[in-house]
Amino acid sequence: MRPSQSTELPISLPSHVHYELLLQLLEQVSLPSLDIRSSAYIQVQGVIVQLRKALSQQKQLEEEWQRKGGEIDYHWSLTQSPQLK
Repeated sequence: MRPSQSTELPISLPSHVHYELLLQLLEQVSLPSLDIRSSAYIQVQGVIVQLRKALSQQKQLEEEWQRKGGEIDYHWSLTQSPQLK
């Protein structure tokens, strides 16, 4: 990964709140509505684990990118335009 240069746009990434919202929904709404012995419960737990891993990986990417001088443009929606320098 190359550091951001003055002509490069910041790296566009989803805002952390997107992960947090999905995790809260799955943990507080989906899991309690399922039988703990069901395959669906196990599948939802798997989705939660994968989302936590994805958030962790994104945070690692952000740290490395920023350490190399890059900027991050957090996105809240697909219609948001990248910020120009």
